[in-house]
Amino acid sequence: MEKIRCGWCGKDELYMDYHDNEWGKPVYDDETLFEFLVLESFQAGLSWITILRKRENFRKAFDNFNYKIIAEYNDAKVEELMADTGIVRNRLKVLATINNAKRFIEVQKEFASFSKYIWGFVDNQPIINQPSTLKDVPATTETSDALAKDLKKRGFKFLGSTVIYAHMQATGMVNDHILDCHAR
Repeated sequence: MEKIRCGWCGKDELYMDYHDNEWGKPVYDDETLFEFLVLESFQAGLSWITILRKRENFRKAFDNFNYKIIAEYNDAKVEELMADTGIVRNRLKVLATINNAKRFIEVQKEFASFSKYIWGFVDNQPIINQPSTLKDVPATTETSDALAKDLKKRGFKFLGSTVIYAHMQATGMVNDHILDCHAR
């Protein structure tokens, strides 16, 4: 018998694996939280499957998403990234990633970890929603609005409320698996 999944992942093997094993599972380590910030910011205006298919290329291009290394990128590295056909070559998003790595480190210094900071917006507990269908899943919430606003105030770029809500879903801060989904 075929597993029931959230309809957005369709029948693509990569998408189904991501859905079953990552999406909606709580993430508390800063390294993975940063990886998803990068991937979600690059996803803005594109489909998630596009980013998912390029994920390993992003990992190689961006030094395994090591924010300490990324924060030190120079103009030569930016040009190298702009020439990399394996990733999404958007200069503003590349520059935002470097900027966001620097801001990420600042947040870590202030809160002891980025995880403590970001999970504080949901009182350190995943929000468990009860969507019957994909239509019941919002694109933004008051929480994602507040988090995006605070990140912007702290100097983060390319992380609006829709991107942040997607990040919250991806990292399990929000569980939006539909009610009959096996991964719920």
